Amino acid sequence: HCFNMHIQQIYTGCLAQGAYYISSENEAAIIDPLRDITNYLHLIEQDKVQLKYIFETHFHADFVSGHIDLSHATNAPIVYGPNANCGFSAIIAQDEQVFTIGKIKIKAIHTPGHTLESTCYLLIDENGVENALFSGDTLFVGDVGRPDLAQASMNMDNKTLASILYKSLRTKIMTLPDEVIVYPAHGAGSACGKNMSKETMSTIGQQKLLNYALRADMTETEFIDAVLEDLNPIPAYFKMNVTLNQQGYNSFASIIKQGLTPLDLKSFEHVINNKNIIILDTRPGKIFIKGFIPNSINIGLNGDFAPWVGTLFQDVNLKIVLVTEIGKEEESITRLSRVGFDNIIGYLDGGLETWKEAGKPIQEINQITANHFWTKTHNNYPKPIVLDVRKQSEYIAGHIEHAILCPLASINDWIYHLDPNQKYYLYCGSGYRSIIASSILISRSFNNIVEIFGGYKHIISEKIHA
Repeated sequence: HCFNMHIQQIYTGCLAQGAYYISSENEAAIIDPLRDITNYLHLIEQDKVQLKYIFETHFHADFVSGHIDLSHATNAPIVYGPNANCGFSAIIAQDEQVFTIGKIKIKAIHTPGHTLESTCYLLIDENGVENALFSGDTLFVGDVGRPDLAQASMNMDNKTLASILYKSLRTKIMTLPDEVIVYPAHGAGSACGKNMSKETMSTIGQQKLLNYALRADMTETEFIDAVLEDLNPIPAYFKMNVTLNQQGYNSFASIIKQGLTPLDLKSFEHVINNKNIIILDTRPGKIFIKGFIPNSINIGLNGDFAPWVGTLFQDVNLKIVLVTEIGKEEESITRLSRVGFDNIIGYLDGGLETWKEAGKPIQEINQITANHFWTKTHNNYPKPIVLDVRKQSEYIAGHIEHAILCPLASINDWIYHLDPNQKYYLYCGSGYRSIIASSILISRSFNNIVEIFGGYKHIISEKIHA
């Protein structure tokens, strides 16, 4: 690379999201920024560059982008691809339109299919060499963007979108030189694809060899069948995030300010007496189970926090009050706002200790070890009812005999088929999801919930000793 061009991938693990900072000479561009823009402003200041453009690959469904706040902070214009319809001022690029940043060029390549405005950005270095492709959700390492997300808003069926994606990939992407580096917007763990690699970058050549969707001899029909197979349900918050990205939203600073309202015990009790408030406890599950405020839901910051919040709480306008580990208040609010949950009333000042010191009632989750499960419970009559809250693919790969598949993602549906007076044993892969599920069940008056410690890994290894 020439000395004056710099590309930095800013990867956020819990969303499996890649944003990009590119600078040349005294100018810079940012692609697909997250909502908390401090990081980007710091880079611009540190490198003493002017932010010239904010490029958006598409209207993201799984997080709220920082494009609007960043544009306000820097006066840089926002660029979207063809077909984008925004509620704020933006440059709507033509297909193949070229933008200059210092000595490099960025060419917009319209690649509809994941969404209709989806656009990749090709970086051409100062020697005119096509160097890197910022592929958004069109091409991932090992996968391509799912073509079913745009259907809800576009009234188009999946197959039509998949067929459009097939053409985009064949005519616009696979024709690029093999050595072009691919920088996608997501990696493994994101709900925007199903087969993504843990790697966060690749090349066009490698993807032509390894990516099932780019097989040279693949017919359009084969492609459509392959990309539409086994897609997980679309999380409820996706549609709302698209709207926020399209129409605009409140500034991140104002949301942090509101969320960081410390509530003393009296104010906190007053707030939680309102039926439409969610008490969200973001402490690690292993701490949560030992004692929590009745009716609180646990989603620990130590896992895929924001995607789970978005999946389980169907409405981004829900009012939320927080219980966190001391010092984790701002992180909790930041991560909620990334998926558009902006209605945070405040947090319990002093955390759970404040509640305990006042002698208020505490609930616990009944947890047993895998060994206890095999030796004392499993052999009893009647047989225990065991719920496996993992994904279907994990369940198919191996589960406790007689366990019922109840994926956490669809708890709002299957909870109605359970009997609140029945005793249920829950497990997942490691304990993160089964504690979330247990907390939801307990908050809905299921009083006989037992969580099996350590999840399936423990359960399998203990079965041998039992």
